[in-house]
Amino acid sequence: MKYLFLAAALAAAAGSASAHFQKPEDAVKYRQSAFAVMGAHFSRLGAMANGRVPFDAAAAQANADLVATMAKLPFTAFGEGTDKAGNSKAKPEVWGQADKFKAAANKMGDEVTKLQAAARTGKLDQIKAQFGATAQSCKACHDDFRKE
Repeated sequence: MKYLFLAAALAAAAGSASAHFQKPEDAVKYRQSAFAVMGAHFSRLGAMANGRVPFDAAAAQANADLVATMAKLPFTAFGEGTDKAGNSKAKPEVWGQADKFKAAANKMGDEVTKLQAAARTGKLDQIKAQFGATAQSCKACHDDFRKE
């Protein structure tokens, strides 16, 4: 329930392409929250794709839709000054290699869109196939741009 409330709040706050934050720490909290909600719903899809929970087509679609919504939110919160604010897990390369970071974010967005389309088919085999590609895009960005 708290994830749904947070997802709705974040989606409402993302009304413009460029989010405005009072303090850099607010931006860090925002992006971390968006990633946390996205990760929670992505994990639910993974549990179905890996057979750890029974497949439910409606739940898969709902989770994929939330992942797709959340995937659009965090990148407006990597602005100036957020590299040293709060408890950021972002590596300096986010800002030092901004073009590469943007390309990784776009790749993840493309893969998430494909995952959402796969979920809309209601076919587990299509979700499984796309889940792996989407997970790899997430991992690649974490490898290059996220501190452990």
